[in-house]
Amino acid sequence: MKKLITCIFTILIAHFALAQQLIDGAATRQTKNLYRNLFKLSGKAVLLGQQDALAYGVNWKYVDGKCDMKELAGDYPAVLGWDLGHIENGSAVNLDSVPFEKMRAYILETYNRGGVNTISWHGNNPVNDSSAWNTAPGTVKSILPGGAYHEKFITWLDKIATFLESLKNNDGEYIPVLFRPFHELTGDWFWWGTKSSGAEEFKELFRFTVMYLRDVKQLHHLIYVYNTSQTPNKESFLERYPGDAYVDVLSFDAYQYVDPSKDDSFTKSVHKNLQEVYELASRKQKLLALAETGYERIPYEKWWTHSLWPAIKDIPLSYILLWRNAGWRPHEKNMHYYVPFKGDVSAGDFKSFCEKPGVYLSTDALKEGLYQ
Repeated sequence: MKKLITCIFTILIAHFALAQQLIDGAATRQTKNLYRNLFKLSGKAVLLGQQDALAYGVNWKYVDGKCDMKELAGDYPAVLGWDLGHIENGSAVNLDSVPFEKMRAYILETYNRGGVNTISWHGNNPVNDSSAWNTAPGTVKSILPGGAYHEKFITWLDKIATFLESLKNNDGEYIPVLFRPFHELTGDWFWWGTKSSGAEEFKELFRFTVMYLRDVKQLHHLIYVYNTSQTPNKESFLERYPGDAYVDVLSFDAYQYVDPSKDDSFTKSVHKNLQEVYELASRKQKLLALAETGYERIPYEKWWTHSLWPAIKDIPLSYILLWRNAGWRPHEKNMHYYVPFKGDVSAGDFKSFCEKPGVYLSTDALKEGLYQ
């Protein structure tokens, strides 16, 4: 009997380890550890993050140690989001004017604090060099192998790879990154979206990107995130899915637009979508994330505990990422922020949200030893 129990236990351990394998068999030790530990944490707590939170906030920019979330909740985000848009042009700053040198330092700072970094890429349209929002038909087809702009696209991936390869800790080890290329891929507003490419073309693009970074550039510290816009069902979520061999994390983006004091459709739809995608993630043995979310300016004082929390509280999520605090935007003539600041209408409710046992900020993440 003792031998039988030992055998069963060994099989279960082997299955558990197999279930958490990254798509990169040569992934670095810390990358494997992060992936495994995010699985272990899912269901116990969700890591709370924000885009660009160390670089700027409401009415400030590039102040060492400053962070809107920390000033309100008393701690830094557990997850920091960054974007490489415009690096493909050789620019020193990204599309939101964050210098890549500073970004590299913020990524190290987040890692040293025990947090997690995720990177997206609002790359320009490679055909006409317009913005990521230029949806010229045929763009994706033209950058696939054999396409007129394929070689140009490769030079862009080389620049992405150069930056990613530069992300190292103080011991010279690569810092693991959740890489989220071609985000909101089921939408029609980016050049990689539904307006300018068919499903099969997009799948080929995603696969090529993964294979090039992993196999040609030999980057083994990336965890690959498949990210859609909010979709009505599992079928639409998977319509452009490149396959289990190219994805480590399933995710989507969802924002509040209607008045939540009169309409709870955001809460209901996000909860439903998370349940559906979790079923897929569980079956495919992938992590689940709400990769972008928020409510611009958060005018509803109870949004955090009455709208967002009910949508996520019983779902085994690895992390959620709130969008950025850009502050006043002169061109748009509006305030653009997704985390409140002191005195803001939802500030108290945000603190209550952050204090929930199931929500982890930076200090909690550090205690988990995510890279160990």
